[in-house]
Amino acid sequence: MTQDPYLWLEDVASERALGWVGARNADTEAELAAAPGYAPLRARLKTILDSKDRIPYVSLYEGRCYNFWRDADHERGIWRRTTMDEYRKPAPQWETVLDLDRLARDENENWVWAGASFLKPQGGRCLVSLSRGVGDAHVLREFDLESMSFIADGFNLPEAKGGASWIDRDAVFVATDFGPGSLTSSGYPRVVKAWKRGTPLAEARPVYEAQEDDLSASAWFDYTPGHEHQFVQRQIGFYSSELFVRDADSGVLTKVGKPEDADAFTVRDQLLVQLRSDWEVGGAAWPQGALLAIGFQDFLNGARDFQPLFTPTATTSLDGIGVTRGAILLTVLDKVKNRIVELRHADGAWQRREVAAPGMGALGVSGLDEIASDEYFLTVTDFLTPSTLYLARAGSDERELLKAMPAFFDASPCTVAQFEAVSTDGARIPYFVVMREDTPMDGANPTLLYGYGGFEVSLTPFYSGVTGEAWLARGGVYVLANIRGGGEFGPRWHQAALQHRRQQAFDDFLAVAEDLAARKLTSPEHLGIMGGSNGGLLVGAALTQRPELFGAVVCQVPLLDMRRYHQLLAGASWMGEYGDPDDPEQWAYIGKYSPYHQVSRHKRYPRVLFTTSTRDDRVHPGHARKMAALMQEQAHDVLYWENTEGGHAGAANNEQTATMWALTYTFLWQELTRKSSPKA
Repeated sequence: MTQDPYLWLEDVASERALGWVGARNADTEAELAAAPGYAPLRARLKTILDSKDRIPYVSLYEGRCYNFWRDADHERGIWRRTTMDEYRKPAPQWETVLDLDRLARDENENWVWAGASFLKPQGGRCLVSLSRGVGDAHVLREFDLESMSFIADGFNLPEAKGGASWIDRDAVFVATDFGPGSLTSSGYPRVVKAWKRGTPLAEARPVYEAQEDDLSASAWFDYTPGHEHQFVQRQIGFYSSELFVRDADSGVLTKVGKPEDADAFTVRDQLLVQLRSDWEVGGAAWPQGALLAIGFQDFLNGARDFQPLFTPTATTSLDGIGVTRGAILLTVLDKVKNRIVELRHADGAWQRREVAAPGMGALGVSGLDEIASDEYFLTVTDFLTPSTLYLARAGSDERELLKAMPAFFDASPCTVAQFEAVSTDGARIPYFVVMREDTPMDGANPTLLYGYGGFEVSLTPFYSGVTGEAWLARGGVYVLANIRGGGEFGPRWHQAALQHRRQQAFDDFLAVAEDLAARKLTSPEHLGIMGGSNGGLLVGAALTQRPELFGAVVCQVPLLDMRRYHQLLAGASWMGEYGDPDDPEQWAYIGKYSPYHQVSRHKRYPRVLFTTSTRDDRVHPGHARKMAALMQEQAHDVLYWENTEGGHAGAANNEQTATMWALTYTFLWQELTRKSSPKA
């Protein structure tokens, strides 16, 4: 493609582009919304999304449990709170702190909740983030938790990517758009300042400036009593950074001597370093994927005698870290299933024990208050078991059942299996299959294969009422592929598909598709694929490389034009993942898989549904727009649906979410069941 004939579709809000979007949306809705099963499915999904029986996950602050909640009565949602004793009850009494629907009406804005940052340890205040249509950019407003009102002359920032973090009650670190030259080429803040209460933002004191071609800069305060430190981070790329400790009085920065591609943070008096590459230091050799610990002050004084907290194996990786007052809780992935290890530091040594947690699939750990409590929330879930929330305590295997999600679909006929496919280089690629126990191995089962394969993101078992009701309950087979590019087996699994190795992720995905057919779980005409964002690139590559393997494709908020991705919105921040298309040597391998450049009028493709959002300020909607327009011009059969709100999530509320998923699953069921079964 020497010239881009659809560059005009990158003009997000132009009359011409939105006219094209409106026409495509009308065509898609006219077909799919008219399908016999669409209306009842959408109604059922809306009921699931609005259910008051969902688990209200909370964060604890000053003895109160805070939760953000959406349902049929609160379209945009309410931020609310209750006591821990009340939260234990089946139907807690909640106090509304902030009503987003009322705020949106009063201010005539499309406000969507983007989170809150509490002032610790002093208390009483928070910084509330609000976005317009779920974009990454948001406004920030200081909020008084006693009067439950915004502070008009408080720490308030206009809409931008970035934000602020507390130093103390009267000062914050600010990283935002300060005007020309203050953003990186990725569109994130490169300037951090310290802002004191009662002074104009323009007088905030400079703290740090990153380079223009860095990803971003940020700063925060570790408020742990006795271990207070200010930190500044230069995020060079997605997987490289520099960390500095800042002297609160002089402002002098001292670099923390970690590898650039390692993550480092403090837990009380300890510095923890998580490695992405092998590291030889202090006379020892540590493998990539390891988690190391050392006294922070000792490290600053030159010590390098690290102690290992986690060392990976061929089948294990570190999936998450939780902190309580006296313990660190490691969530470990072992063959893509979770277990928990508890660590305590005493008398200069680390004690460890395996936590006897339910082993159904995925486990999530979150400390209630890492300063004052050894209690933590434990979430347990898998494909067929509704998520359950427990209250646990470090040092004990006893736990209290707090909440359990109801069953949103009948999972009793279903079973879960884990298989392996062999990829092009001989590597074994695990994948989960969720299906009815009586599923016939005749190659005729409508099957949905989902993948991601990027940014060290691990895909683990999950419970979804939407997927269960819209797909499994109808007899569909659901497949989750753990391909390289993800983090299921640590940094090595991710790096095996990084930049010039990207094709390996696609090959792994295609190998799973072929393995499903070889096992006669399905066949190409009954196999659909779906992926979003980087997963949208994945299914776009699979579509253009091996169209004969699939019967339908759903491509969500995707990257597809890999020639221009780094020039669109946050795209420049992902060059560490994909490479630089302006470099001829790198474009030589990027161009080979870029779906927008590989689609051909001379090939026959399965039907495709592209979905995206006008308000997505992370992955530009132009990717999906241009690919759909090009394929239509080439006479391929595609559908296109763009939500006018929603950001990168694709939807801003339950109403839009129900519509998006009803359209998606109606399309898939329609395409994958209309074809006749294979002949014997």
